[in-house]
Amino acid sequence: MKLHWSSSSWALAALPLLVAAFAAAWIVMPGQPAWAGYAVVLVIAYFLGSMPWGYLLLQWRRGVDIREYGSGRTGMANVLRTGGGKVAALVLLLDVSKGILAVFLAGVVIGQGVPEVAAGLMALVGHNWPVFLGFRGGRGIATGAGALSVLNPYAAAVAVSAFAATTLVSRYVSLGSIVGVIAACASLVALYLLGQTFSIYTLYGFLGGAIIIWQHRDNIQRIRDGSERRLGSPATKAN
Repeated sequence: MKLHWSSSSWALAALPLLVAAFAAAWIVMPGQPAWAGYAVVLVIAYFLGSMPWGYLLLQWRRGVDIREYGSGRTGMANVLRTGGGKVAALVLLLDVSKGILAVFLAGVVIGQGVPEVAAGLMALVGHNWPVFLGFRGGRGIATGAGALSVLNPYAAAVAVSAFAATTLVSRYVSLGSIVGVIAACASLVALYLLGQTFSIYTLYGFLGGAIIIWQHRDNIQRIRDGSERRLGSPATKAN
């Protein structure tokens, strides 16, 4: 198989190694002030989120710029329509890992609570508005779910279950995503009232959920007018 990968794509693929080296160097440096820890972790979280795995893998496998197909987004749903199930599964795994790594790094370097939430939100912002692709990326479901799985695995499990059930029944990935966000927020509120999670983690659910639903505003309009693409529909060349 011939590999299609530009020099810019190679540079992007090497970035996680640089980020990991920077993070490791920071962690072993003692006596750093709290504000410096936030500055480093949030910048790393944003760049982790900005890694456009959907774009990179489609470039590598097929020499295709995913931004020219379907919705123009770089997330799993558009990759599924453009590149097939195997590459979409890999993109899903990598996008989820961005949220997990950002929250984990914040917890290790700074501590639990606010730092974790801030890092999770920055990874989500990076995924949706990546500096490497002109600030146009995905919609945030996978990265947001990855961060939530560290903050509260129970809420993440509820969200994933609601997403899967809604998507299977409706065949709309976008509708499943929106229902998953609502389920995550509802479960976080319930868990907080039961004393099973922190209020700041509940705030993450609502802030992150608002960002994700905002990114689905065009999908919501297409669902209303009946033109939304269903699961399994191939992507067409964007105009």
